[in-house]
Amino acid sequence: MPAYQADLAKFAALDTQVVGVSMDSPFCHIAWQEKDIGKLEYPLLSDFYPHGAVSQTYGVFREGPPLPGICNRVVYIIDKQGKVAWAKQYELGEQPPNEEALAELRKLQG
Repeated sequence: MPAYQADLAKFAALDTQVVGVSMDSPFCHIAWQEKDIGKLEYPLLSDFYPHGAVSQTYGVFREGPPLPGICNRVVYIIDKQGKVAWAKQYELGEQPPNEEALAELRKLQG
């Protein structure tokens, strides 16, 4: 999440709104920002209750091992009509490279 914060201007230059979604509660989001990562200047939404409903809708909720009950790490680009224009899933613990999403945004914008 801090990597997106650092590149907000690059995303904004491409007329893009960064939004984070986490399965942690909003209270965890507040504590995480206050104690660890600093304030985020983009929305961080909670998929806490009902547990993983958004993750299940997008097909990224993990039912089985190694860590059931969490979601996979995925970056989505959703166009102005609300359709998924690009998506890529990453390994748990892997930080998606922002430049990859930025390059896809540039391609989509022609």
